Amino acid sequence: MPSRRKTSMFASAFCTCVSSFVVICVVLATPQWVSSDVRFSRTNSTVTVSLTYGLFSGTCEQFVDAGLLVSEKTFQVADTVSSTRSRSLNVAIIVVLVLALLSSLLSSGFTCTNAVSNPYQTFLGPVGVYTWNSVCGVLTLIAMILFPVNVQGNSLSQELAHGCSTSLQTHLGSKHNYGYSYWIMLLILFLNIASLIIIYFYDHTRYSKKKEQERPIENAPKDVILF
Repeated sequence: MPSRRKTSMFASAFCTCVSSFVVICVVLATPQWVSSDVRFSRTNSTVTVSLTYGLFSGTCEQFVDAGLLVSEKTFQVADTVSSTRSRSLNVAIIVVLVLALLSSLLSSGFTCTNAVSNPYQTFLGPVGVYTWNSVCGVLTLIAMILFPVNVQGNSLSQELAHGCSTSLQTHLGSKHNYGYSYWIMLLILFLNIASLIIIYFYDHTRYSKKKEQERPIENAPKDVILF
């Protein structure tokens, strides 16, 4: 059976890993990744297409400079995107986050195992927790980098605007605001770092205690040393 200290520390790390898993699920499920206002010219008027979308779906509205508002419309990102590059990058972000979800799940399993037992295999101990938390953090960071690249580098909002409205001509400009579904990925990073810190402190304390118990022979009393 593990010590009380080990159980409490790995239980704390388990909570942060599970929280990370839940947040990744929220990130994947919600469409509040970015809100974009994309302006186009049309014959004798200017049109602004307002979009809010995530990795799978979104909504769009159309405003004409005369004040006319076209009713809100729902769209599927995969069906609306025309560019192969934008679609491929969107799929890549989804795959990266699914892998982060799996690594977070594995990290939760490892911390739970260590909280209730003493695994014989080294990789099932702190090493495994370090590995899977690091993988989850790196994958989340990659997703945070790829999404703005797709939105601004590949003009994803502009493509989606064309799918939502017809007769759009010259693109005049775009404005992007990233929503909570994007920014809460920072929370995933913080939770993974918190898990790593908790396990590091446990590992460091255990190592220091072990070193103290293994006192070098030169520090032992002379009458105990046998020749």
